[in-house]
Amino acid sequence: MEYRHTPVLLEESRELLALRSGDTYCDCTLGGAGHALAMAADISPDGLLLGIDQDDQALEAASLRLMQSFPHLQIKIIKGNFIDLDNLLLKAAIPGIDAILFDLGVSSQQLDLPERGFSYATDAPLDFRMSPSTQTLTAAEIINTFTEADLAWIIRTYGEERWATRIAQRIVAQREESPISSTAQLVEIIRNAIPAKARLTRGHPAKRTFQGLRIYVNNELEALKVGLEAALRWLNPGGRIVVISYHSLEDAIVKKCFSEMALSCTCPPETPICVCGHTPVLHEISKKPLVASDAEKSANPRSSSAKLRWGIKRM
Repeated sequence: MEYRHTPVLLEESRELLALRSGDTYCDCTLGGAGHALAMAADISPDGLLLGIDQDDQALEAASLRLMQSFPHLQIKIIKGNFIDLDNLLLKAAIPGIDAILFDLGVSSQQLDLPERGFSYATDAPLDFRMSPSTQTLTAAEIINTFTEADLAWIIRTYGEERWATRIAQRIVAQREESPISSTAQLVEIIRNAIPAKARLTRGHPAKRTFQGLRIYVNNELEALKVGLEAALRWLNPGGRIVVISYHSLEDAIVKKCFSEMALSCTCPPETPICVCGHTPVLHEISKKPLVASDAEKSANPRSSSAKLRWGIKRM
């Protein structure tokens, strides 16, 4: 299957990053190069495009698409997770970056490939790993070995699922009879754990639990915190950063990071005169996140939950 990627909030990202020929652009979540192809056009012919992803299929497909479309552009494709952004950029010998993009979440291709196990719409092994070649912990191991309390905590904390306790109880009861090995089995357990009335108003009953397990398996929230801090260190003065998130936990981390980096004073509120001497890293940030237009949501339903936040580094 061709690795497809429909970029979300593409024109908004392109406008906010304001790339010019000769700039260095870093795509920290390269995917199928949906965003990167548009940004490559803006920095051509003299710019540098860095593409980072931990998914081997994404890297192979994106590299081919970029090289074919922009054979004369300097392109560096890097395998890794942006939690290691400092080391990845050091090894790539990059002095600084003019624009950085994070497009978080799971790509269309990862959802559509059954063997990856991300989708609750098809039956597949309980995997959920973004990088199967480098990760060992799977959703199946969590489901079949973690305690009931730990399962409930993961589903409640990372999936924001109000019925986490009931779901964890049903999981433990089922695995005592036989191991849970497929997404279809887990979906059925979740469906039976959530009251019928609640199932009618919350979309697919398994959505939140699958989200929670995926975030935990891939350590996504910690990676985001570390990656954002590293990205702001590597951003050149006047450089721009755009982050597209898909659920409230991600968006809260981005908002908090940008707000803290834009503070001009870190003194306690009761201090009458500023004595901290703090200098803000970002001189401008988005006050409210941008969201997809109705037209984009209709054309690409996966954009419905997207929120875009941006910032500009202090000169």
